[in-house]
Amino acid sequence: MKNRKSPPAVVLVVLFAVVMLLIIYNSNGRNEAFRYSASQAKPQLPSSLKKWGVKSEYLPVSGNKTLDHHCNQCVLITSSSHLLGSKLGKTIDQSECTIRMNDAPTTGYSEDVGNKTTFRVVAHSSAFRVLKRPQEFVNKTLETVLIFWGPPVKMQKSVIKIIERVSVGFPNMTAFVASPKRMKQFDDLFRKETGKDRLTSRSWLSTGWFTMVIAVELCDRLHVYGMVPPSYCTKKPPPHRLPYHYYEPKGPDECTTYIHNERSHKGNHHRFITEKRVFARWANLYNITFSHPEWD
Repeated sequence: MKNRKSPPAVVLVVLFAVVMLLIIYNSNGRNEAFRYSASQAKPQLPSSLKKWGVKSEYLPVSGNKTLDHHCNQCVLITSSSHLLGSKLGKTIDQSECTIRMNDAPTTGYSEDVGNKTTFRVVAHSSAFRVLKRPQEFVNKTLETVLIFWGPPVKMQKSVIKIIERVSVGFPNMTAFVASPKRMKQFDDLFRKETGKDRLTSRSWLSTGWFTMVIAVELCDRLHVYGMVPPSYCTKKPPPHRLPYHYYEPKGPDECTTYIHNERSHKGNHHRFITEKRVFARWANLYNITFSHPEWD
């Protein structure tokens, strides 16, 4: 008898990939516990962010997990280039809880921004960039909790499915999604604090807005690193140019981005400076401090 040749390695790789895809899709089909549909009722806005309650309005992507975390002291590490050269990494890693945003990495920048990540708040528009690098953002530390936010229509169409598929490959992944009711509350809070309707003012809430609210909910005390005060970009003489993100050295200038978004009325824009005015009012109310740069 002639010896049969083993199938080429590339064929085995393709077969393995097909099998894994089938497992993922079948697993998604069986996952009927997760429901994400827009709420028709108008949510009530509690008098204090501390009374919002995190347990019921952040929905687990899989399983029966509850976002019932509580931290006495938190640090929020922004994505600002102000942190470059700060040597804050060791100080940040000694904090009880650390909060990061979107796809801001720690690898290669840990000396300035640290490594520890307790919570990572991720916008729908950044979800794919985060989930396609699981070794950096999903599986690097087991204690990391991912909190995704986005308009219900966008979450329903694609983002939820992507999160679910990644969670199949990483069963230890802990991920939550802001409910439609909570998303409406974020809009109502913007109107309450600024006097402006988000939709008619053609405003997009930033990930910083969502992260600050979530941090106040989860933490008794909050220290924010790298966020500039509301008057920073309009002071005289103007501040020197800095990239908007510490991990994108060739990216747009921070203050140019802030001012353009604040003043533009064509299209939808983040109102970064308006949001920071709100954060300044929250400082004493919710025990928030800011540094690098310092706030008055």
